Amino acid sequence: MVDTVVFGAVTAVYLAIVLFLGYLGYKKTKDAQDFMVAGRKVHPALIAISYGATFISTSAIVGFGGVAAQLGMGLIWLTVLNIGLGIFIAFVIFGKKTRQIGKMLGAVTFPDLMGKRFSSKFMQQASGLIILVGMPLYTSAVMIGGAQFISSTLNLDYNMALLAFAAVTMLYVIGGGLLAVIYTDAFQGALMLIGMIVLLVFTYSMLGGFGAANEALTNLAGQVPAGLAAAGHNGWTAMPDLGSSIWYKMITTIVLGVGIGVLAQPQLVVRFMTAKDGRALNRAVPVGGIFILAMTGIAFTVGALTNVYFYQHFDKIAVVYQSNVDRIMPDFINLALPGWFVVLFMVTLLAAAMSTLSSQFHTMGTAFGHDLLKYTKGYRPSINKNRVGILVMFVISVALAYVMPGSIIARATAMFMGLCASAFLPAFTYGLFSKNPSRKAAIAGLVTGAGAWFLWTVFVHEAESSVLGVCKLLFGTNALLGFPYTVIDPLVVAMPVSIVALAVVWLFTRHTHETGEATEKVPV
Repeated sequence: MVDTVVFGAVTAVYLAIVLFLGYLGYKKTKDAQDFMVAGRKVHPALIAISYGATFISTSAIVGFGGVAAQLGMGLIWLTVLNIGLGIFIAFVIFGKKTRQIGKMLGAVTFPDLMGKRFSSKFMQQASGLIILVGMPLYTSAVMIGGAQFISSTLNLDYNMALLAFAAVTMLYVIGGGLLAVIYTDAFQGALMLIGMIVLLVFTYSMLGGFGAANEALTNLAGQVPAGLAAAGHNGWTAMPDLGSSIWYKMITTIVLGVGIGVLAQPQLVVRFMTAKDGRALNRAVPVGGIFILAMTGIAFTVGALTNVYFYQHFDKIAVVYQSNVDRIMPDFINLALPGWFVVLFMVTLLAAAMSTLSSQFHTMGTAFGHDLLKYTKGYRPSINKNRVGILVMFVISVALAYVMPGSIIARATAMFMGLCASAFLPAFTYGLFSKNPSRKAAIAGLVTGAGAWFLWTVFVHEAESSVLGVCKLLFGTNALLGFPYTVIDPLVVAMPVSIVALAVVWLFTRHTHETGEATEKVPV
């Protein structure tokens, strides 16, 4: 059991440090540009930790940890993709071009970058609108992950837990902008790293060591529930059957959805625009790679190993003991580990949730206060407009968190990242690496990518279409197509559609494409 006095004292110290760092960000934030891009002189180590802490949240630790308990260690492929694409490719290739073009154009948000690169009001406002429509889903998932652990550990009211830590996060973001986010991210990232390493050591030690624990997990293959076995599950140390429904879920939704989607996450892209120069981004790669390896690799490994603990102590595998996968990791921590570690891990999860929430609130607030309002009559950049935007999106995200179903954290995260990859990534990549990109081609890519993603989500991908009910209402069925299309993630269809649309429009307009259509030519 957790000593509530000790937890209260530790939490008070943690919050005091977070609020102090938020205050430092407030003191150094002098204008709207500081609020949105932190003065463009952030240290590379801070960029790396802030990027990693923003990317890794309770979604990864609680949500995807729970999915690993259900599906197994095959999720480690997501760690591989996160490091290869989300760190190396993102920083060295995408990051440098983003910083270069963003500084040249004076862009202060991701939608602002898209709008200025293509000289398009539509690109900026459409990008901002997609953020405001899609990101609350991801934000709510992060809130739920933190609240689940707090409420189960301290027997607190779930709604109170959710509202309290989300409100604290919102307050320091409103005050200090992106500098406050980056300062607090660095502190929270350090706590996350310590907490996850200790979690890994404790888990393997408790289960008899590395070899014994992994062997015990392998030997549990015969305990796979009949429904999961029929869907292709072969045990927690083996990949599912190729082409099975579980294989499609693991590979297309989780590994590809999150692994590719990271390249076009607005809250991550803006980190590149805070760097002083390209060398700063190179120096950030090793730190970021180690951080992502520790965070995701440990979460997925421990998540799978919870099956060994629950089977040894309760004669049940994790998903039989706890059907809501979002509660498997909290239950494991509370039942298996000593009280002092539960306190440490509680703070680790608070740090994970708040580091991601802060960036999400900042991104949604600037999309509302800057990108959507930019073209209104008499608009001037203003910190207060962004602060109002943060407050509005806080209310929407909290309200959504109250009504979302169980076992939603990993799915909601993958949905938003898949949407970003489908709508943004082709046009974003084209804008970075084309000397004189076409506005029409970029608009075609964004519109068709977003449209295809929404259509597939509503009418084909059964995990969402059955819940939304629109397809059932209009056509009397949960999905218009049968297997395997019902389990193929919208990203796999929508992103190629976006690429094709962009290429076709470019092909048919290239002879009439006027030099100088984009705001600036950029050397490639």
